[in-house]
Amino acid sequence: MSIKEMIQDHPAVGSDYNDALGEAVKHAMYGAAIMNSCADACLAEGDIEERRECVRRCLDASDACTAFYRMASRRTGGNVPAIKAIAEAAIVACEQCHEHCNKHDDAHCKRCATMCEEVIADVKKALTEMA
Repeated sequence: MSIKEMIQDHPAVGSDYNDALGEAVKHAMYGAAIMNSCADACLAEGDIEERRECVRRCLDASDACTAFYRMASRRTGGNVPAIKAIAEAAIVACEQCHEHCNKHDDAHCKRCATMCEEVIADVKKALTEMA
């Protein structure tokens, strides 16, 4: 099952499907899960004091991505200003998460930082293509 196909199948979408927004929704969904998992993995690392801010930033980014994908995948009506605002918030949260995960050499933080880059790029592209 594909979230992009689900959005395309919505009766209010028709020929108004925005592929960039669909891709951003997809990556934000994956990002939310990866960032949440990274926060948990950081908690399992030895020095929690060193990881405290990274955990916070990962959880903030996960929550912002969740809010974005939920709002952006709704197509009944259309609250474009709110979608744009939460998109901007997701970008900021992912940039901050990326900054902290890049400080660590472990595999989970590297994967999370890469996911942040993908979310940021896709959400920025979606913003430029939204009406």
